[in-house]
Amino acid sequence: MSTTNNGRAAVRKTWKLYIGGAFPRSESGYSYVVNDSKGTFVANAALASRKDARDAVTHARKAFAGWSSRTAYNRAQIVYRIAEVMEDRRPQFIETVRQSEGLSAKQADQVVDESIDRLVWYAGWADKITQVVGSANPVAGPYFNLSSPEPTGVVAVVAPQQSSLLGLVSVIAPVIVTGNTAVVLSSEARPLPAVTFAEVLATSDVPGGVVNILTGPYAGTAPWLAEHMDVNAVDLTGVAGDREAATAYEVAAAENLKRVLRAPAAEPDWYADQGIDRMTTFLETKTVWHPIGI
Repeated sequence: MSTTNNGRAAVRKTWKLYIGGAFPRSESGYSYVVNDSKGTFVANAALASRKDARDAVTHARKAFAGWSSRTAYNRAQIVYRIAEVMEDRRPQFIETVRQSEGLSAKQADQVVDESIDRLVWYAGWADKITQVVGSANPVAGPYFNLSSPEPTGVVAVVAPQQSSLLGLVSVIAPVIVTGNTAVVLSSEARPLPAVTFAEVLATSDVPGGVVNILTGPYAGTAPWLAEHMDVNAVDLTGVAGDREAATAYEVAAAENLKRVLRAPAAEPDWYADQGIDRMTTFLETKTVWHPIGI
């Protein structure tokens, strides 16, 4: 039995999944050991199964209608609220990032700052993306022809394996701020920032099911999400460098013509300018014709 510095028995924590706004244990009943960057035990994390992935998709689908029908301004407020709660819990995030990524306290503090700022930045785009990518189209006839972006639906996201917080936030925020719902596979070896982020989501104004977070190897759940007929899009950012797996997931995703954000050759620089590509990837364009004068 391990003990703390004052002789008390250490409380060994087992982190759970985050599905539908709740924290269930894995259906499999299994967990795996999570060590810090020095190999020291930190906690156990739930080992998500195929059943957990299916449950997450079900909750994401149920949440989609309500979330996508909210005003863009309201979604902006909610994403901004996530940033506010993260700010209140920044010491905990600094510690989990430091443990997970082997950074100094100063470096971890910078990661947390950037993660909070990233959420604020995406929140600001919620009610502006339509004006930027929508259009009034010139046509030869007495018609109005208007194009506007709409959310795709349920997006399965393989989160970055190295950047356990900033990368995680950078792939979740553009999905939900545009009205989609998400099933997220966290970093396998560095899941603690993700489960801490789940606690923030649960205590913010984010409706249950809008974001669902699974822990464990992506190889155990990503194939099933890629072929799931009720998943509308897949973000393979976290499969960076694993070309064989990425190709297999793309082939599976083609079964119902999912939108796919392809795996990069290497994990992106998350401090770089994000642009709007991650938002537009998971938007579909609806074009409406209407006669003039009627």
